[in-house]
Amino acid sequence: MSTSRAQLIDAMAKEANLSKAKAKQAIDLTLWAISEALAKGEDVTLIGFGTFKVTEFAARTGRNPQTGKAMQIAAKKVVKFKPGSALSGQVK
Repeated sequence: MSTSRAQLIDAMAKEANLSKAKAKQAIDLTLWAISEALAKGEDVTLIGFGTFKVTEFAARTGRNPQTGKAMQIAAKKVVKFKPGSALSGQVK
């Protein structure tokens, strides 16, 4: 089971005693700030929660699994998340 954005907004509004509009704005701004930092190539560390980091994969030669023919795989950047110790301790 996963939690949707709407469920996060509801939970934040309830726990912080905020309106849903203010909770939505807080979540949206937080995600925007994280996205902007990652787009600039910066790491984002939230102490106790975890670290978001951009990792680069170089171009490489791979194989098409259906035909076995060699093919070029383009370089790309991906976002990785490493959970902090507090978060890891909560997930059992």
